Amino acid sequence: MKKYLMILPFLITIICAISYNVIGCRVLADGTLDEPFFLVPIGWLFFFIGIIMVLTQFIIYLKRNFFNKIS
Repeated sequence: MKKYLMILPFLITIICAISYNVIGCRVLADGTLDEPFFLVPIGWLFFFIGIIMVLTQFIIYLKRNFFNKIS
C-alpha cells in the first residue's frame, strides 16, 4: 500500500504536465494571455512532495535494516 501511495504524487505531477500541454495557451481578443499557469506550481509541489516521501521511506529503510544491526 505504501508503494502505491508514494507513486501518487508523481502521477499527479505527470497529469498536471500533460493537462498544461493539452489545454495550451492562447491570446484573447483584448490581448491578454489565457493559460492554465496554476498547473505548473501544483505539478512542482507534488513532485517535491513525492521526493520527500521517497527520501523519508529510504531513511526509515536504512534505520530499520542497518542501524539496528550495529547496536
